[in-house]
Amino acid sequence: MSKAQTIMILGGYGVFGGRLAELLSDTPFQIYIAGRNLAKARTFCAAQSGTAQYTPIGVDRNAIAPILVDLRPDVLIDATGPFQEYGDDPYNVLSACIAAGVNYLDFADGSDFVYGTSQFDAAAKDADIFMLSGVSSFPVLTAAVIREMENTMVVQQVTGGIAPSPYAGIGLNVMRAVVGYAGGDVKLTRGGVVTRAIGLGESKYFTVAPPGELPLRNLRFSLVDVPDLQVIPRAHPDITDIWMGAGPVPESLHRILNLLAKARAKFNLPAFTRFSPLFYWVLNRMKFGEHRGGMFVHGKGTRKGQLHEMSWHLLAEGDDGPFIPSMAIEVILRKFLRGERPENGARPATNALSLADYDMAFNNRTIITGWRESITSDTPIYRQILGAAFDTLPKQVQDLHNVTRPRRWSGNATGEHGNSRVARIIARMFGFATTDGEIPVSVTFTPSKNSELWERDFDGQKFCSTQSIGTGRDAHLLTERFGVIRVSMALVIRDDRLYLQPRRWSFLGIPMPKFLLPSGDSFESTLDGKFHFNVRIAAPFVGLIAAYRGTLTPDK
Repeated sequence: MSKAQTIMILGGYGVFGGRLAELLSDTPFQIYIAGRNLAKARTFCAAQSGTAQYTPIGVDRNAIAPILVDLRPDVLIDATGPFQEYGDDPYNVLSACIAAGVNYLDFADGSDFVYGTSQFDAAAKDADIFMLSGVSSFPVLTAAVIREMENTMVVQQVTGGIAPSPYAGIGLNVMRAVVGYAGGDVKLTRGGVVTRAIGLGESKYFTVAPPGELPLRNLRFSLVDVPDLQVIPRAHPDITDIWMGAGPVPESLHRILNLLAKARAKFNLPAFTRFSPLFYWVLNRMKFGEHRGGMFVHGKGTRKGQLHEMSWHLLAEGDDGPFIPSMAIEVILRKFLRGERPENGARPATNALSLADYDMAFNNRTIITGWRESITSDTPIYRQILGAAFDTLPKQVQDLHNVTRPRRWSGNATGEHGNSRVARIIARMFGFATTDGEIPVSVTFTPSKNSELWERDFDGQKFCSTQSIGTGRDAHLLTERFGVIRVSMALVIRDDRLYLQPRRWSFLGIPMPKFLLPSGDSFESTLDGKFHFNVRIAAPFVGLIAAYRGTLTPDK
């Protein structure tokens, strides 16, 4: 195997290093899987397949220098950590790479560590090597998003966050890093001034929701110490405020971390690092909920002198999300194989990749991204919620919703009612259509600011509801109120259909349990050139309450 195809992953059998090694399985690289535990390295290598060749090596990062001189890999990737706790000589691996003339990449998430790598810039250039630090979602992906925003607006305030799937698994070193800075000082920029805040002591809620996709649930994000907080304001002078958070679930454990962080800050307690194994054990066993993860970057600023906001959303389904932090190094190494190498020198990896580079990495995986922008409140509510995805709807569905004046549509429908006594009582209580067979139907729409009254008439059986744009924890959802019940639904576009998928509900304003959430396969589409609706309302322990489907055309 030629030397040009040799890399070494320090910590290669760990969470991030192992996933990087898997991503490169189809390449011609010879990959040294290095770490202190040779048995784990051997076990990991034996489990791999593909065209890449894997070789286990037992080595401590503090004794890496002679190994580098002996093996001379083209690139060393440091996937160990926590980078915040490397003591008096945190850059010994970088120094060893400079001495051996080995290119260097790392997954560092400590803001001070990443920012400090620039001190080796001249030495790296003299050694004819490149050294990039923080080559992961933070700050490489966030910085790529911000540069894309700056193509159309002046970005002044940035808020971002990452929400891993509860099934993704988290490494012990990552947990050590998080617990280590919980309650400690985190440097960030506010009002154009570098200041300090409490790690995990501040929280915000956000809904990750690419337009037209099923969003994540509204999640709690807490301030984390990531390189973005220091390197992005220095690279983007217009940015006066930046905040980055993580949204781990379950929220109960998340809140415990928040309380511990505030207690440490208030009572000047030592770091909780010694409790890392306990949190690691608990978090990796509390796996319930949706196997989905996400990320967002939200920017505020101006466009043509007017206030403007943009947000970028990412959803990753199943096991694809956990690979995203390792994809930045994957892309750089694939470019390296093609003869495209970063410029020599040592620096944070802020400008290493573009969004187009990530798009190629996301191919063939269930990873979806999308943009949202400021929309005026006099825009039809479905267009406000769906954003650019609205224009992908069938014409007849667009015609029904793309209007801000009162109108009426009429047609025919086929109804069906539930068989149980309880179902019939509920249907009558809310005025749902309970007539079986084909019946005439009309719907009158009366818009107002950010809401719309729907009055339905099924051959004399009338019922109404009010649809509005969700706010707060219902952000990016459509809320529909039937008397004392309010259901919040996601607008999801699939196969030329607009599905209305229930996500949350309340009774008399009180949030109700998810397991009691009403359900049903409800969607809008086209049929024979007409607007087609299919509504099915069911409830746990009750079954079908009412269903109706049919077509509508606008009244002249």
